[in-house]
Amino acid sequence: MTQGPSADPGVIDLLGLLAYAELGSFFRLADDAGLAPTLRAKGQLAALAATEQAHYQALRDRLEELGADPEEAMAPFVAPLDAWQERTEPQSWLESLVKTYVGDGIAGDFYARVAGLADDETRVLVEGVLAETGRAEFVAETVRGALGEDPKLSGRLSLWARRLVGEALSQAQAVAVQRPELAKLLAGGDRGSEPSSGVGDLAAVSRMFASLTEGHSGRLRAMGLAD
Repeated sequence: MTQGPSADPGVIDLLGLLAYAELGSFFRLADDAGLAPTLRAKGQLAALAATEQAHYQALRDRLEELGADPEEAMAPFVAPLDAWQERTEPQSWLESLVKTYVGDGIAGDFYARVAGLADDETRVLVEGVLAETGRAEFVAETVRGALGEDPKLSGRLSLWARRLVGEALSQAQAVAVQRPELAKLLAGGDRGSEPSSGVGDLAAVSRMFASLTEGHSGRLRAMGLAD
């Protein structure tokens, strides 16, 4: 059963944020496919880009079911997500792959935790959007192969990955400050926070963001990079 226009504003923010992120991922992966050095890599990345576009459409559809205008729901997140993309502009195709793996991994952890605090239908949709599409294996395999050919790349790519995590968490916290309804939704999963207190909400959000770095070491290891 779908909900009407009175849906939780925090859920609308979540879906708007995720929809714009998926749209950005589509364009980024399509660009990466064009720059890929082999036909296999071009095909893999093109398929992943198509999956992202399908996810974007599913999120748009859900926003409309909830009585929200998708463009209006995405609008507050255009500037912060675009700013993050500009600050973390890759200098090579490999850096772009690492950005996709690390950045999307952190974002995926965030969305999954927030979705667990939303209504069941939204949770199921977000979990479907975040379901593994083969991207992680492809990126990890490609980066490991490049390191095997040139081990000197390891230090530079490791530093790049750490910078991506720091920038992602900083931007996510800024978004939470600007979107109090989203912060309130996040704080709903922290038993130690005051649900209706703006200060308590942001404190709970900070604790949650700090915990998102837990999966970073595993992602670095999968790519053959040092923590």
